[in-house]
Amino acid sequence: MNPMSVLKLKNLLNSFKENHPKVPLFMKAASGTVTEGAVIELKITSAEGQTLVTNIRVNEQDMELINELKNLA
Repeated sequence: MNPMSVLKLKNLLNSFKENHPKVPLFMKAASGTVTEGAVIELKITSAEGQTLVTNIRVNEQDMELINELKNLA
C-alpha cells in the first residue's frame, strides 16, 4: 500500500472521528456483541427522504475480518 495513501486515509479518519464522535463509541460498544449468526443492518436515508436498507448475517469468514479489524484499532 502506498504510504501517502495510508497517511491520507489516516487524516480522513481523524476528521471523520472529529465530525462524528458518536460513531467510534458505537463501534466500540457494538464490537463486543457481533458474533457469528448476528445480523448487521445498514440504513441510509438520502437528503430527499429515500431510504435504502440492507443487512447481513455474520458468518465465520466475516468474524475473521472483524477480529482483524479489532486488532488494528
